[in-house]
Amino acid sequence: MSAARRTTPTVYVSVDVEADGPIPGPYSMLSFGAAVAGHHDADGFRRAGRQAAGFYRELRPVSERFDPQALAVSGLDRAALLTGGTPPEAAMAAFCSWVEQVCAGPDGRRYRPVMVGYPAPYDWLFLYWYLMEFAGRSPFGHSGCLDVKTLYAARAGVPFAGIGKRSMPASLLPDLPHTHHALDDAREQAELFANLMEWDGPEH
Repeated sequence: MSAARRTTPTVYVSVDVEADGPIPGPYSMLSFGAAVAGHHDADGFRRAGRQAAGFYRELRPVSERFDPQALAVSGLDRAALLTGGTPPEAAMAAFCSWVEQVCAGPDGRRYRPVMVGYPAPYDWLFLYWYLMEFAGRSPFGHSGCLDVKTLYAARAGVPFAGIGKRSMPASLLPDLPHTHHALDDAREQAELFANLMEWDGPEH
């Protein structure tokens, strides 16, 4: 079997979550944003670019508990979201539909979605829990996520511990602001991911 036939076309979806605490359930996801980062098949990786499709929702909290420090990061008005936020069921159903739409690749083929995060564990924890709890399914399956920090460690050949954006070459870093607005940050990390995918590695 050829390599091309073994390759599953993949669409990478950058996701950023803003929450009011460390774990879903006792705490709430208040907003999340997603942006297509690129497409990958046997012919290689193709970045989607800054004008790629995006998704954003602000959600109604699901519990009474919140960490004021976590809430302050996003700057979202939790009291306003209690009355005006999108119900989680509606938000996750709409997100599943959006992911299905972006799985239709630019070449007419169906692409398998993979969530990209920086760092992925926190965002994936909230996203997967909300998908299963309120939509009953995950378009990414149970493990379809890729951590950008891990990708950098592997490509750069450096230990994972201590990696941060300040430790990365300036050429990899997007010239986009990190605003803590979930869609802005999803687009920023989509560009970082694309830069990493196209990177030749550290100079020796």
